[in-house]
Amino acid sequence: MNSKNRNTMKKNKLIYVLGALLSVGAISCDLTEKPTSFYEMDTYFTTADKAKMAVIGIYDCLAAEGSYGQYAMPFASSDDMYMVRGTATGDGTRRDISHYALTSSNTWIASVWNYTYEGIDRANTAISGIEGMPGYEDSDELKELVAQARFLRAFLAFDLVRYWGDVPFKTTSTGSFGETSQPRTEREKIYDQIVIDLDFAKQYLNPGSQVASSEVPCRGAARALLMRAYLQRAGYSLDRATRKLTRPDDATRQKYFEAVIKEWEAFNTEGYHDFYSAGYEELFKNYSKLVLNNQESLWEIAFEPNNGQKDNAGYWATYNGPLVDAPDAGSGAANQTHMGRANAFFIVLPYWGHFYEDNDVRRDVNFVDYVYRWVKKDQDQVKMTVCQEISKNMYRYPGKWRREWMAPGFVDPNHTGVNYCPLRYADVVLMAAEAYNETGNTPEAWRLLNSVRTRSEATAITSANYASLMKAPKVYDLPFISDGDEAGKFRTALYWERAFETAYEGQRKFDLIRWGILGDALRAAQAYIENWEEGAAEFKDVDKNGKPTKLEDGATPAVWDPVVWATQNYVAGHNFVDGKHELLPIPLAEIQSNAQLNGENNPGYE
Repeated sequence: MNSKNRNTMKKNKLIYVLGALLSVGAISCDLTEKPTSFYEMDTYFTTADKAKMAVIGIYDCLAAEGSYGQYAMPFASSDDMYMVRGTATGDGTRRDISHYALTSSNTWIASVWNYTYEGIDRANTAISGIEGMPGYEDSDELKELVAQARFLRAFLAFDLVRYWGDVPFKTTSTGSFGETSQPRTEREKIYDQIVIDLDFAKQYLNPGSQVASSEVPCRGAARALLMRAYLQRAGYSLDRATRKLTRPDDATRQKYFEAVIKEWEAFNTEGYHDFYSAGYEELFKNYSKLVLNNQESLWEIAFEPNNGQKDNAGYWATYNGPLVDAPDAGSGAANQTHMGRANAFFIVLPYWGHFYEDNDVRRDVNFVDYVYRWVKKDQDQVKMTVCQEISKNMYRYPGKWRREWMAPGFVDPNHTGVNYCPLRYADVVLMAAEAYNETGNTPEAWRLLNSVRTRSEATAITSANYASLMKAPKVYDLPFISDGDEAGKFRTALYWERAFETAYEGQRKFDLIRWGILGDALRAAQAYIENWEEGAAEFKDVDKNGKPTKLEDGATPAVWDPVVWATQNYVAGHNFVDGKHELLPIPLAEIQSNAQLNGENNPGYE
């Protein structure tokens, strides 16, 4: 597939009309009012085309600005990235989330909560409506649509568990005001439903080789999501009663790890998915170029900026890519020949670029140390590596999504239509490797991990070079992971490898949670940046034009102060509270409106 085909996921006004028809709430976990234009299921679900529109209405919730379009971005804030410029708290949005200073009144958390539940309710409606259609049992087309809906419900339900733990959950659509208040459901029961949905999806979704667009989930995507759910279920999660991290007993964990391996083996029988044949850099360039290919990208959340509906346009490559000044103050003929604006709200910890090997191609894809400034005299966007943002402020940016990789000329300076890929082949390989290690087959775990490193041209890890690659001074030591045996060495390597490979893709925080070390990892990152003397070598005085300044006689050069820098940029390690921040707060409006929650929020939140 050499060009982006939006036909299968086209978003237009019809989708928004359908959303109003299918959805019954956005205030509480389900809608509290029934729209006057609501269509009863027995009169709506009459044709395959209407069934398709019902499923597209679920995708619409994921693509909203208040969901994966923007608001979910800081949910992944961790030890490597998504530190919003400035650490002052109280914005009630992304900064408070990113720096672990959030409260139950955070508007972005409320928005993601609402869209997640709206998507689940639409899925519930679509599934029951399509299954009730005449001829369903004999229709492969209708079963595939239900498989898509079940996949999406599982994806959204998994988000609920990862973000909030035990939450209200049901698999029936909301048809009246009385059904909007629901008690908490234990997460294990939600996991059970996730497994049921994905078992159905992997049976009735089409194989990757028969899916024309990575914007539609394939069979491999269902297996990959199931692997992720099993791994998360086998790991630690916050227990509300004890306010401590707990995990299943060893026998149960082994069952989940074995289930991961079983899915991996079945995944491989397709013989279709693999590392992208054009390489790591081209894989990510293609996202920005709007090229679809599901060889490695098992499924992508689609955005569309050019249909007049800004809510589903997406901010990927603008808020989480390298900074780009708008041409001509964002207007005029220059828009047709230059890049759009990238505000670059999210930045990364600057030392991460030093942790990669020089030959690792991922470093210069993941980690950007330049900006584009609009230079009036040149009437051009000029790439600068020596400027205030880069040299003095030590700002570094996620580089996997970039304006410079997009075609010149733009309709909107902010929105991009760049897709977000939550399920990728390399991630699946590393999930399988983890499961093999935890079931005693560490040699196979190393083989799989090193296959990821080989694709990136990094050195394969062996017993002989383990210390030089995985210990100080190359990276900092991890006292919270024991590496006294081969399985422990693999866990240490996996800690770094998943960071190198899946950087900024939204998985890191949840890896650390299931390993039971999120707080430890944030504090280790905090300590490292506050003592990172190497930063002084990159610190330069520059003038307002980004040029190195000439010191006057007797003037004192600026001094890199890592503690001051961290105070102004990264405080997650100081703010994180064990037994609280492993979960997000349930939105205050939900606590107040849902009587069956008994006024009880997640631990540590009011």
